Amino acid sequence: MSESASWPVSDPEGKQLAPRTAVAITAAVFLGYTGVATSYVLALHPSALLLGGTVLLLALLLGIQLVHSFPRLAPALASKWQLTLVLQALITYVPLFFLGPLWIGMPSFLAASLLLLLRPAVAWPGFVSVVVASNLLMLWIGDGVSESFYISVATTTNGLVIYGLSRLTDLVIEVHRSRAELATLAVAQERLRFARDLHDLLGYSLSAITLKCELAYRLVPTQSELAQQELTEILQTARQALSDVRAVARGYREMSLGAEAESAKAMLATLGVRCTVRLDFGLLPQQVETVLATVLREGLTNMLRHSKVEECEISAVRDGRTIRFRLANDGVGRAIPAQADKEHADRVHTERVRDSAGGSGIGNLTTRVRELGGTLTAGPHGQDWFVVSAVIDLDAAALVLSGSGSRRGAAAPAAAC
Repeated sequence: MSESASWPVSDPEGKQLAPRTAVAITAAVFLGYTGVATSYVLALHPSALLLGGTVLLLALLLGIQLVHSFPRLAPALASKWQLTLVLQALITYVPLFFLGPLWIGMPSFLAASLLLLLRPAVAWPGFVSVVVASNLLMLWIGDGVSESFYISVATTTNGLVIYGLSRLTDLVIEVHRSRAELATLAVAQERLRFARDLHDLLGYSLSAITLKCELAYRLVPTQSELAQQELTEILQTARQALSDVRAVARGYREMSLGAEAESAKAMLATLGVRCTVRLDFGLLPQQVETVLATVLREGLTNMLRHSKVEECEISAVRDGRTIRFRLANDGVGRAIPAQADKEHADRVHTERVRDSAGGSGIGNLTTRVRELGGTLTAGPHGQDWFVVSAVIDLDAAALVLSGSGSRRGAAAPAAAC
């Protein structure tokens, strides 16, 4: 039996009005066909028994057809479609021997049910068989050749109309269900974007605040002026973090790779880390520069959390239509400082294991770079160095941005590459 579209289980806000209307219209068409047969019988001024029996058979035939067309209306009966199909065939042909031409419109329902319930390889030969059988029966009853041709055309067209209405109703239901699923998916994607941006943007800021707070705490007893300077920078970093949170909430933000690199160099210098910066990339689409700046932030976050770094290299170089970013640092193999307590050591060890297994940071960055048609790699290099590198083809990025239609992509035209 072919599958029909799912029937809406609940509709508290009336969002399934169109599917319900489509079903109601289809049912009204079915009722119109049975009403025509009833009017033919009434024209003969039948007895009460004949009229009651005809109306009962028509109601039963209509109910069976609704079950075949819309299985979700009565799942228990729909699961026994072989029995209901046989019953429909009996109701279709047996009354022909008593009512003759008055019942000739009913094979159309059986023909449509065959198309709805059976595989195409069986359904279409069955459809033709119903049309031929209807003609042969009417010829046997006594109708002429001209009436036989009319019966063939009427059975074929009516059967196809009933089948088409049933399938179109299924299509309306499926479209509305797809719209609901797309809305749910959009909400889930927005939540993922929000979580990803919070992780990528705030990780660096919070790590920098933590390190500067520890440094200021050590400087307060002996070098109060330097401690005050560190506290001032902590305040500026906190304000920047607050601004980043607001930008994430608005769903739009721009980041400068040059500004992020200079900020990172100044912060690392405060911590006593030698930092070499090489930037030679010219003008980039804003979204490409934002992604690379995000890679720099997340890379620095991981570096400060997991390495006893003494030397760092940051580079972003443009080679023709390709931009190559690289962040490298030493100190990966060095032990955690002896003064760190056991709780801190356990936490760092847990974070290293999680990140090496593909934590959210590297996963987020890989997703962002891949969305621009680029690639990202991260891993150990040499004895105690760790390297994060991203390569983005600007032609591929321009194609992605021009096709996405997003606000962030539109901030810089593709021609700026």
